[in-house]
Amino acid sequence: MSRLPYFRLRADGVFVGNDPARGPWSAEHCHAGPVSGLIVRAAESEIGPDKMLTRLTVDLLRPLPLSGLRVAAETTRHTRTLATTRVTVHDLDNTLCAVATTMHLARRDLGPVPNVALSSPQLADSVDGPFPIGEIRHDLPGFATYSDVLYPKGGNQGVGPKTIWMRTPPLLGDEVQSPIQALCPLADCGNGISWNAPTTEMGFMNTDLTVQVHREPVSDWLASESVCHWQPSGIGMSQSVLYDTQGPVGTALQTLVLFPPA
Repeated sequence: MSRLPYFRLRADGVFVGNDPARGPWSAEHCHAGPVSGLIVRAAESEIGPDKMLTRLTVDLLRPLPLSGLRVAAETTRHTRTLATTRVTVHDLDNTLCAVATTMHLARRDLGPVPNVALSSPQLADSVDGPFPIGEIRHDLPGFATYSDVLYPKGGNQGVGPKTIWMRTPPLLGDEVQSPIQALCPLADCGNGISWNAPTTEMGFMNTDLTVQVHREPVSDWLASESVCHWQPSGIGMSQSVLYDTQGPVGTALQTLVLFPPA
């Protein structure tokens, strides 16, 4: 059965969010993970397939409306070895909502190279569990509703650091998303996975996202091993190691703003 995608693309180039793209904080705004996927899509299209996206940094400047977003990428450097882009996300009023940069490295075939061997969390014996954030600040279907979640058997499902497996919808319904586009929704979930108190006690919104990728994932199910650091200053950070079923593929960092519940 086909899954409802995060977005539909209008003929005029505007991306309109479907229910799966709706974030937990507002019924009218997107979760930043799917939007980061759109940013990667624009950057990969700009640079081409010969280079792999290895770093994505997104600054979230204001809420991202479900009603429509325009995403544009420009090349800022392109050599035989690497390329970089700048990507902007505007709403329908042409207000800048997010700005991002990416780095892409040339693909080579070096044959076997020395590497550390690290295994993934166990998917085979993982168990069903709730979406990590139990409290949503609206009553409409959204990102959590359309994300399949598993926990390693015996793993933490409460407060604090934890590991989850997640399988998410496609970015668009009429095209195959790239592996790194598919990684973005999970990468932006670190703060929602490893919160140190429920949202009824403390809000924890990320202001940015940085994803570093050393290997493109090869499985639909992806895992995040996440921890959050919260400080009395109201500033926090989320750190995540990202996995596919074959091992680690990268890391994700988020800067967090902490705020009392409304």
